[in-house]
Amino acid sequence: MPCLLAAFPRIAIILLYLLTNFFHGVYQSLLLPILGFLFLPLTLLVYTYLLQSHTPLGTVQFVILFVAVILDLGLIGTSRRLNR
Repeated sequence: MPCLLAAFPRIAIILLYLLTNFFHGVYQSLLLPILGFLFLPLTLLVYTYLLQSHTPLGTVQFVILFVAVILDLGLIGTSRRLNR
């Protein structure tokens, strides 16, 4: 089950990139999206959404971004623990 949860954001990124213009115009280079896809995919989705909303980043947005980072790091830790 954790493997499925870890794969879902990556599948969503691929589908959003191929079927919509969700990532278009947000990033100047491909380095950040590629690194986000490999290491923190949920954080990449949340950060891109926050940038696409064109609202100033406030406390609520930073809390949402922080929760996404914690969830991404938790998925990494869960897979390492299960491999033992």
